[in-house]
Amino acid sequence: MPLVAAVIGYVTKRAAIEMMFRPLEFVGIGPLGWQGVIPRNARRMASVAMELMTTNLIEPREVFGRLDPQRVAEELREPIERAVDEIAREVLARYQPNLWELLPRQAQERVLGRIRAEAPKVVERLMREAAEDIDALLDVKAMAVRALVRDKAVLNRLIRDTAAPEMRFIARSGIWFGLVIGFVQLATWAVTKNPWVMPVFGGLTGWLTDWLALKMIFFPRLPRRFLGVRWQGMFQRRRLAVARDYGELIAGEILTVANVLEAVLTGPGAQRLHRMVEREVRRSIDEQASFAKPLVVAAVGSRRYQEMKAAAARGAIEHVPDTVRHIEGYATDALDIRATIVRQIQGLTPLQYEGLLRPAFRQDEWKLITVGAVIGFLVGELQVLLLLH
Repeated sequence: MPLVAAVIGYVTKRAAIEMMFRPLEFVGIGPLGWQGVIPRNARRMASVAMELMTTNLIEPREVFGRLDPQRVAEELREPIERAVDEIAREVLARYQPNLWELLPRQAQERVLGRIRAEAPKVVERLMREAAEDIDALLDVKAMAVRALVRDKAVLNRLIRDTAAPEMRFIARSGIWFGLVIGFVQLATWAVTKNPWVMPVFGGLTGWLTDWLALKMIFFPRLPRRFLGVRWQGMFQRRRLAVARDYGELIAGEILTVANVLEAVLTGPGAQRLHRMVEREVRRSIDEQASFAKPLVVAAVGSRRYQEMKAAAARGAIEHVPDTVRHIEGYATDALDIRATIVRQIQGLTPLQYEGLLRPAFRQDEWKLITVGAVIGFLVGELQVLLLLH
């Protein structure tokens, strides 16, 4: 009986753990079926986790302020020059084909050279403006939640990999808790021989061991002594290791430079960014043509001149996605998201820190405990059948 109780303790823990994460999508017929607790509540759990991150771990303005506008312009010099050449040739050939073709090669290169020389300054101005207005351009929480809901496997890893030792502890603790309860069951059976002893104790083993294991992960939050033994919730004890794992996963799979760029270029703030680019391009064209602007307007007409600026701005916006990808390497090093998260996690209060993992268990842990109790009860009933029949 103690050995069976130990098996019940272990099996119910493994079942509870797997039911948290699997399957990623609902499997069943109609309302009858199951989807992992975390994937089923992906949006809620991702929102809770990212709320903690954006409130306590990441300050977008401070983080993105680490990008040096001059260094960014230097990193983008080559792709910008290619884009400038393409846009300028296309716009000039479209709006003043005769004039452009009649210009000597040397004169064409001089015009393009002036535009190339101005382009890095435009990038610097854009970077400074974007850094000041980053909250309007990028919603970090919405971006991260969207990424986690889209790829539930990443959300699973965020919790499972971060809490891998806790998951092993839950499973193994079931063996020892179950063994202790099994000896009590044995004594009770020896005295009463009541057939209800085994299913009742089986259900108790499944329920109590699940409940105890979950509590021992998080509590007590601060070290305390129990019967002379110093104890602290396992998750609380592992803060440094958790910070490293959490920071690694957030920086490597969620707040990557590629994801941030995609969010800025396609998210709710994209139109704002486009307006910024268009304004800077138009201003740059006016500055370049300042000494000859009356002649240019007279030659092409005021309306055509405005159309040229608009076309150049559209061309610049179209080239933004391919151009900015050239700064991914520099931006990853400069932003240093991983180190930032590790450092900030160390400064969380025990209650705030608990929020990294606790939401994965809190709302639906009763379901996991109930499943453990049901499995334990059924195994106990099987024991009765084997012993008495």
